[in-house]
Amino acid sequence: MGKNIREVGVEDLMKVGLKLEEAEEFDKILKQVISCSKGLDAREIWRELVARKVLKPWHPHGLHQLVYYSVYNDWDASIKGPPLYWFPSLDQSKLTNLGNALEIHGPKLLGRAYKDPITSFRLFQKFTVEHPEAYWEIALKEISVVFREAPKCILDRTDKSKHGGTWLPGSVLNIAECCLLPSNHRRKEDNTVAIVWREDRCDESAVNLMTYKELREQVMLVANALDTMFSKGDAIAIDMPMTVRAVIIYLAIILAGYVVVSIADSFAAREIATRLRVSKAKGIFTQDFILRGGRKFPLYSKVLGAAPLKAIVLPAIGNDVGIPLREQDLSWKDFLSSVDYHPRPNYYSPVYNPVDAVVNILFSSGTTGEPKAIPWTQLSSIRCTAEGWAHIDLKVGDVYCWPTNLGWVMGPVILFSSFLNGATLALYQGSPLERSFGKFVQDAGVTVLGTVPSLVKAWRNTNCLEGLDWTKIRSFASTGETSNVDDDLWLSSKAWYNAIIESCGGTELSSAYIQGSLLQPQAFGAFSTATMTAGLVILDECGVPYPDDQPCVGEVGLFPLYLGASDRLLNADHEEVYFRGMPMYKGMTSSVEIERVCDQADESILETAAISVSPAGGGPEVLVSLVKVVPEFPRTASNKLLRRVLRDQIKHELSVRSRI
Repeated sequence: MGKNIREVGVEDLMKVGLKLEEAEEFDKILKQVISCSKGLDAREIWRELVARKVLKPWHPHGLHQLVYYSVYNDWDASIKGPPLYWFPSLDQSKLTNLGNALEIHGPKLLGRAYKDPITSFRLFQKFTVEHPEAYWEIALKEISVVFREAPKCILDRTDKSKHGGTWLPGSVLNIAECCLLPSNHRRKEDNTVAIVWREDRCDESAVNLMTYKELREQVMLVANALDTMFSKGDAIAIDMPMTVRAVIIYLAIILAGYVVVSIADSFAAREIATRLRVSKAKGIFTQDFILRGGRKFPLYSKVLGAAPLKAIVLPAIGNDVGIPLREQDLSWKDFLSSVDYHPRPNYYSPVYNPVDAVVNILFSSGTTGEPKAIPWTQLSSIRCTAEGWAHIDLKVGDVYCWPTNLGWVMGPVILFSSFLNGATLALYQGSPLERSFGKFVQDAGVTVLGTVPSLVKAWRNTNCLEGLDWTKIRSFASTGETSNVDDDLWLSSKAWYNAIIESCGGTELSSAYIQGSLLQPQAFGAFSTATMTAGLVILDECGVPYPDDQPCVGEVGLFPLYLGASDRLLNADHEEVYFRGMPMYKGMTSSVEIERVCDQADESILETAAISVSPAGGGPEVLVSLVKVVPEFPRTASNKLLRRVLRDQIKHELSVRSRI
């Protein structure tokens, strides 16, 4: 057991790196705070220490560890929950995007139950699950989405074959155009900075800036060039780092009515080939090399080994490609020269499509087999943008940085979240593991920084950020892996203990389903809420939902009514992958309810499994009207019931009976 914070003294402070004078001064301040906190629990003591900025970003990490763990030394997480490190204030909460919306709409939507953004947050989240139309009516007005043809309604639930409903039916738009156009509501103007970036290891150079007007003209130039080479609706791949040019190409493909195929630049030739084959791509944008830490790594050569598609090759450095190309391929310079004689090369009339038109094909990791090809529609772009508005709290004036790639879901997420919320997208065109990245974050004035836990661990272990100023960061975000509490303590301390918004979601959802919120206290490495409109239950090993207020361990089951979630896969049965075998919940008799009744019918019954199958002529699954007694059920190594095996067995038996 370590010391309680009241037992910490000068000697302890010196052991973690403070000099005698510093330790004596710190001890004096610490004792003052503690003496004013008599009768308060550990959370309030920590809150007061952070509010008074007793711990500085430049203090040694050992000091931050000593104070944090000493404050919470006697904390029983099993009873009180995880220790909290960040607390919203009422005044600040009303300045957040969601808090401001709650102040305006809360009294009408929640009636007398509405108190303030913090007190009423959980009630409002539950309200959005039960009334998603009301939430989306608010959110759509807060982001830069302009419809060419307005939706007939927010949600049409009449088609029962669509688990997720039909969202914004009848609406037509081009989501790339929405990214590029000025917006009075979001105060996004032509001269607003759209992208800030820096090349690999150019630490002493000023950061580069591109306004929305400049971005729009570059995107339209590329869109015109695309029309000289491809047919509308073609799938066009991007396999390159997330550079300024990659962002321009991505938006141009969508603006011109094509479909982006996202491929991570880390993939080997075989993995690239699989994704090109599944997506039926007609061409690919790539680079000659990838620059990382001053070194060149081949990329074009990997693409050559993947497929005979036409490739447009960009130079990693300068304006000229650094390697010879195949006869069928084009350099970036030659590609752009195709519009040299265009009367207005920097103007393009967007191609407008229904809101559920596919704009991007992304892929699952493929670690357990062929990667699932997941089509993103324009709805997906709207979903991830609204989440950035509600949970990340992106605003005009924010500078948003998240080292990633267009081949992974976070690439499109930060692109749309930035531009449709009027924020500036920050791109470092080099390795995020090095000090050069940290200096870019400082010099670009990044205000919202996204990470993955392994990246944070690398920064901390190498001490590469020593001496840099990250205090302009007002919040962090984290996803992809389980966070480490001590690493998050280190990260948050770099920005005066601002919040780290933990996120967990999926490519299929185009967003997170569970996350943090600036309207709730936060604990390191923990989520605090389901996202807006996301309904979920935790299922036990029998598929029975736990009560909402009961601490538990189980499998998450999501409600299907979810704007932006996928409704198809290019290379798999969407219904089979995501819905079959899941228990019903609320509103219909479920397999779980049937099993409960049958289990209690006779003491000789050990266990019951209710199975549903699709009728021979197709249609929704129905309960099997057959009782079959078996000695045991098939199970996994962890003793989980294999319902799909039972379903296959009963299907076979019904098929045999039908032939008798």
